[in-house]
Amino acid sequence: MRGAVSETYVAAIQHDLADLDGAETLVGVVRESTGWFHAAVDENVPELGPPADLLEATKQRAEDLQMQGLCEEGAHNAAWDETNFESRYLAYLDDDEDAQRALEELAARVADGEHVVLVCFEGDRKRCHRTLLQDRLRARLEVA
Repeated sequence: MRGAVSETYVAAIQHDLADLDGAETLVGVVRESTGWFHAAVDENVPELGPPADLLEATKQRAEDLQMQGLCEEGAHNAAWDETNFESRYLAYLDDDEDAQRALEELAARVADGEHVVLVCFEGDRKRCHRTLLQDRLRARLEVA
């Protein structure tokens, strides 16, 4: 029986806002995990987090946009577009051997019946790589 893939953010888990039944495996997908993040998830797979240069470029652009008066969410989402975050992250998933291996391993676990919840920092109002990763993982499972 095939498992499932869903996604949420760490604050939703910490404040009981995520729709979880306890049978899921909470898989962090952040490049650099903090202690409090690591405590909220079952494991972290840093290879599935965005590459450091992309994170830094997007963060810097968001900070610049906030200084120009945009709210935090607006600045984040505008920076996402301006840094071509989506296409760059998807290219990373396609091209990086470690990311490919991690994606394959996660897909195999879901194919074997595990319910995996992808977790990172960004809340619902910010665009986030975990939704792209969820789509990529689901597409991989459809092909399998």
